[in-house]
Amino acid sequence: MITRTDIFVQTLRQAGLRLTPQRLAICRLLATTARHPTAQMIYDALRPEYPSLSLATVYNTLDVLVQLNMIHALGSAGDDAEHYDGNTDPHINLACISCHRVIDLEAPRVQTLEEEVAANSGYHLLGARVMYYGLCPECQQRVPQTTEPATP
Repeated sequence: MITRTDIFVQTLRQAGLRLTPQRLAICRLLATTARHPTAQMIYDALRPEYPSLSLATVYNTLDVLVQLNMIHALGSAGDDAEHYDGNTDPHINLACISCHRVIDLEAPRVQTLEEEVAANSGYHLLGARVMYYGLCPECQQRVPQTTEPATP
């Protein structure tokens, strides 16, 4: 069975990139995590095993994977850092602006909407990103609740 990691590796090979152990590790991490890491998070996770890994290699690999539509660049989750999503299937991303965690929310209507947009526009869609921002349930528990102002 072909894994998502295999697809990432094959795509990098077709793009003409050298398949270094560091690039393979980046692909493996993105293909197997449910998290939405930043470049720094990837670097920090892989550096102990790959001491020669540079942050530039992480950024360059991420840029190529985004250009090849293998991953999505999601933007900031309230932390001024680009987060990446290895899941390019239609879904919704929820970003907590307090803890900066991003999670996936499966929503079948996103797939239906994508099909409708393609049919009505004539576009060959390469993907879509839907991101909602707010406070996750854990952060809501930590943030003091404000009360509504009293009405006169």
